[in-house]
Amino acid sequence: MAAERAAFALDSFAVLAYLDGEAGMPRVRALLTEARQGRVDVFLSLINLGEVLYTVERERGLVAAQRALAALDQLPVQVLDADRPTVLAAAHLKAQYPISYADAFAVAAARAQRAVLVTGDPEFRPLAKAGLVEIDWLPRG
Repeated sequence: MAAERAAFALDSFAVLAYLDGEAGMPRVRALLTEARQGRVDVFLSLINLGEVLYTVERERGLVAAQRALAALDQLPVQVLDADRPTVLAAAHLKAQYPISYADAFAVAAARAQRAVLVTGDPEFRPLAKAGLVEIDWLPRG
């Protein structure tokens, strides 16, 4: 039986770090390279994709957001729909922990895919401490 591939879920922090060339960009780029080579799977919740796009549009305008979407569509990232079980899981996480609703979707995606969550957002620390999600911590700054 073949070994299961490692899986990683990106949150908006990780995607924005990649797009903006921030401190976490090399780690995200390395994961994307491994995904292109078929060595790992990389996931992103559709809700977190929306979070990235509204952030880029708010900070740099609609054209920049459209360019970001075009760039993201070329990456070896599987975008996960927000179906009913995912929404219910995210709602439960949001009710239990002081995280944003979008961040709850990142955790729900990671849990559903048995993936490590890639982020630099300290808001996830309580969930990692509780053993709800494994984090691959990106540098901040």
